[in-house]
This record gives sequence, structure tokens and C-alpha cells, in this order.
Amino acid sequence: MTFTTRLKEEISKLDNNEIESRNIIDSFLRYNALINGNIVITLENASVTRFVYKLLKEIFGVSPKIIVRVQKRFRIKQIYILELNEKVDFIKETLNIDSLPMIDSDEEKIAFLKGAFLGVGNVSNPKTSGYHLEFILNKEVDAEYICNLLNYFRLNAKVIKRGYKFIAYIKMSESISDLIKMFKAINSLFEFEDTRIYRDHKNMVNRLNNCEIANQEKTIKSGLNQLDDIKYLEENDLINLIDEKMQIVIEYRKKYPESSYQELAEIISLETDYKVGKSGVNHHFIKLRKIKENHLNIGKK
Repeated sequence: MTFTTRLKEEISKLDNNEIESRNIIDSFLRYNALINGNIVITLENASVTRFVYKLLKEIFGVSPKIIVRVQKRFRIKQIYILELNEKVDFIKETLNIDSLPMIDSDEEKIAFLKGAFLGVGNVSNPKTSGYHLEFILNKEVDAEYICNLLNYFRLNAKVIKRGYKFIAYIKMSESISDLIKMFKAINSLFEFEDTRIYRDHKNMVNRLNNCEIANQEKTIKSGLNQLDDIKYLEENDLINLIDEKMQIVIEYRKKYPESSYQELAEIISLETDYKVGKSGVNHHFIKLRKIKENHLNIGKK
């Protein structure tokens, strides 16, 4: 069962007052029903089917015909079709489906978004892919309307065209979490948040590991370069040009070629009478490099 399916099932099992129910069925019929001489609704979720059937019966006093079909394309699944032949004109007029809805309160806006999500919404699995929640609409004006509702709640929604469809979507994980919270789908919210926290922690650990690896590589490369400088001084009898403290640093670099400046400073300070810090070790190696460069420059003249 996908995360979208679990979320829709949870939403369909929540209690709603009369205002919420009317706005839910309004948006659901607008975006997920074929309305001509009759009303035909095609669904894949049994729980949502029962919920829509219940709303139609409670609000309009009608009992749609239920048709169950088995689809064997790609994978076997059941398709539920609600077919309604009574009070069609009354429902259209009551909901004013041919015009954009007029919604005033936040409660109505959230309920309308809830119905739209049940009908044409989809959210990616937070465990396996990037964060993405979308509403798939047939008309651009409907996508813009949903987008405006989402942005009323500051969810940073946008609209794109995909093939013959128009998509109102949000990609920020915080915005998706806020919308699920607005739907009052607490179990799905906890699942989403748990996954988000785990992924964020995992990404942080990966970034820290990558940073640590990069630092280690940098330290090793620096140590090898310094060993080359030391070898050059030894081969050209330049060791006598350096003082005793630098000779101590050179000796310990040869012992610990992969140690960082901080580690090298701590070892030297612990094992010898020379108390030196990270910057002091760095200073010695800068001086060492200058001695080598000066000797090379003299050789070129």
C-alpha cells in the first residue's frame, strides 16, 4: 500500500461537520467526476469510495449505483464506479459546478483541498523519493485555483503543465507536512515526519562523513608534500640551515605522515619539551617550503 493510499484512507475515515462535508464533495465532484446527463465517478480506493457514497447519500439523499470491476492491466486491482442518475441537475445547481467556487472561511478552504486531494491528489513516498505532493487537473484555471488556495496557507505551491494535464504542486517537505496536518491525518503526519527526520539525519551524517573524508585526503596530501620537502632538504644537505625546533617537527612528521597539524602538535607537546600548537606546526612547514624554494631558485640562476 502506497503512502498516498494510506493518507487517503485516513482522510476518508475522519469525521466532518456539514460545512466540511459539503466542500469536500464539491471539490471531489468538480475534479474527479464525469457530469453529463448523469454523474460517473471512478475510484481505486475502497475506503474513499465508501466515503464519497456516504457523503452523496447524507447531503443529497441519493444512492449511487456501485459497479466493481477487476482491472488486469499491469497488475490486478479493483476499480469502483459510482453511477448516479437522480438529482443530477439539483446537485450541479447546488454546488454551482460550472463556476469557480466561492469559499470564505479557512475551514471551507481546507475541506475543499481535502476533497480535491481525495479525487486527484498524489504524494510521493517520503522513504524512497524526493518530497512532492500534487493535484492533477484537466483545466489550467482549476490548477491555478488549487494553487491559490495552497498559497493562501503559505505552502509555496506552483503550477506546471504535464502533457494534457495541469499540475498544482508543492515540493518543500515542511509545506507537505503542514498540509497533512491541516487535513488532520495524524497517523500519516507522524509517518511522514518520522521519515523526514530520519532522512535529514542520514543526509547530515553523509555530509559530515564526506567532509571528514575530504579533510583526511587533504591532510594526507599535505603530509606527502611535506615529506617531499624534507627529502629534498636531506638530499641537498640543507638540514643544518634549520633550527632545533624545526628539526623536531620534521622528525615527528616522518613518524606520523598522515597526522593533521593539530594531532602532530599534540604528539610533539606530549613527547618532547617543545610545546607547540597547530599554527606553530604550520609555520614550520611554511618555513620549510620557503627554504626549498629559495634553494631551487638559486639553482636556476
